Amino acid sequence: MPGAQDAIALLTADHREVSDMFEQFENLSDRAKATKAKLTEKICNALIAHTTIEEEIFYPAVREAVKDEDMVDEAVVEHASAKDLIQQLQEMNPDDDLYDAKVKVLSEQIEHHVKEEEEEMFEKARKSGLDMIQLGQEMAQRKQEILATL
Repeated sequence: MPGAQDAIALLTADHREVSDMFEQFENLSDRAKATKAKLTEKICNALIAHTTIEEEIFYPAVREAVKDEDMVDEAVVEHASAKDLIQQLQEMNPDDDLYDAKVKVLSEQIEHHVKEEEEEMFEKARKSGLDMIQLGQEMAQRKQEILATL
């Protein structure tokens, strides 16, 4: 399929997009409450879509192909921790105590998670012989479905 993106390219692009949004948040002034709220919503929605396609499609494929249960299990636990913070942020507004701190901690958790995925999991997944184009197509389609519901 022309223009098809492989799974790792798709996930890496998501990583960069979210990283950029966290950086934008970091550069906002304390008075930019409405902008913070909109940006946090975008970050949370992007992370929900991303973690869902990883957990539903990418991680099961990697788990089967790579045979590294611990690596995938750790990634799932990191997702659970991030989802907890996402849920808290979705119930808050930028005037609330700890709002900025929770965004910062989420950013740091995601940065750690991304580093491990890109330096360890993606390399092992590529070497495993998985069809990254097919996985990428499935993931891109599922991502669009999820984003349409958010």
